[in-house]
Amino acid sequence: QGRLVESGGGSVQAGGSLRLSCTASGYTDNRKCLTWFRQAPGEEREWVAAIPPGGSVTDYSASVKGRFTISQDNAKNTIYLQMNSLTPEDTAMYYCASGRSIGASCYTAPRNYDTWGQGTQVTVSS
Repeated sequence: QGRLVESGGGSVQAGGSLRLSCTASGYTDNRKCLTWFRQAPGEEREWVAAIPPGGSVTDYSASVKGRFTISQDNAKNTIYLQMNSLTPEDTAMYYCASGRSIGASCYTAPRNYDTWGQGTQVTVSS
C-alpha cells in the first residue's frame, strides 16, 4: 500500500494564499481518486477537492470553489492544492487521501478512502 505525505501548511492572514502538496510513495494506483479533505476542531472531516483517475477533470466543494485549485504532477507523484482568498473558516487540518473511484468521479465520504496522509495544519487569522 502506498504512503501519502502532505506539506505546505502554515499560518496566514485572511486574504492570503497557501499551496499544499501531497506526495505519494510506494505502490500507487493510478485508477484511484486523489482527494483533499479538511477537519476543523470539533467538526467532521470535510471533502474539499478531488482529481479522478485520468486527471482530466476536477471537482470542488461549494465552500472552496473559485478559490482553491487542485492539480497533479504525475512525474513527481504529487498533487497540489492552491488555496487563495483564505478566510478564518478555512482553518483546519488538511489531509490528502487515495480511494476508489466511481467511474470518472470520486466519492466525497471519507469511508471510501483507504490511504491517508498525516495531515498539514492551515491556520487563517482575521
